[in-house]
Amino acid sequence: MARSRRLDPGQWAAVCARLDAGGTDRADLKAATWHLLELLVEKAPGNSVEVRIPPFAAVQVVSGSTHRRGTPPAVIEMDAATWIALARGAVTWGEAPMSVSGERSDLSHLFPLVAEAV
Repeated sequence: MARSRRLDPGQWAAVCARLDAGGTDRADLKAATWHLLELLVEKAPGNSVEVRIPPFAAVQVVSGSTHRRGTPPAVIEMDAATWIALARGAVTWGEAPMSVSGERSDLSHLFPLVAEAV
């Protein structure tokens, strides 16, 4: 089993405070990206949609067809700052600039992932 990249509440609060203050530290972006992707995986387990946040991570979510090799049938890709804003509720699915393909790629009903507004 892969190790969890979830942050404890204190770590999460510290990362958010730095990001909210305008920080763009790569380590904070990576930590927040992974933390929020882990929440998404918990909320929508599965393998039919790949969510990519380059250069930090990619996960597969949403139950349905199982994807094993090559490009999945549905892909969502955005930068880390957009991902963090979307997952935290600072922007909506329709406002977030992203690349989306595939018929199962509308994940708007899953956001925000955390109950905080920034």
